[in-house]
Amino acid sequence: MSVKYTEDHEWIRVDGTTGRVGITDYAQSQLGDVVFVDLPAAGRALVGGGEAAVVESVKAASEVYAPVAGTVTAANQAVADDPSLVNSDPEADGWFYEMAIADPAELDRLMDKAAYDRFVAGLD
Repeated sequence: MSVKYTEDHEWIRVDGTTGRVGITDYAQSQLGDVVFVDLPAAGRALVGGGEAAVVESVKAASEVYAPVAGTVTAANQAVADDPSLVNSDPEADGWFYEMAIADPAELDRLMDKAAYDRFVAGLD
């Protein structure tokens, strides 16, 4: 199982041709207290880089983009019921949705953890 990251601060944990997607710890720290999450419905087709979900915090509303193209297979009802999971555990229990990945080769354009950490360090 590998984890890849986008420059928009989404992560995707890949297991075969399935991915679980959420936002990074850095993203949730920039948002502040998350108060609402609008998750995609199962069966929705996603375009890599296209809007997939919305997260609202006390500071702002932000789009969550699909790291790669595919089809939503499940949404995390726990995070819909308790959006604070995005703040307390953004890269585990605070995941947003799972998807069937259309083209695993798209993952090659994403960053690994070390590259993402360097990217974030350059933002400060």
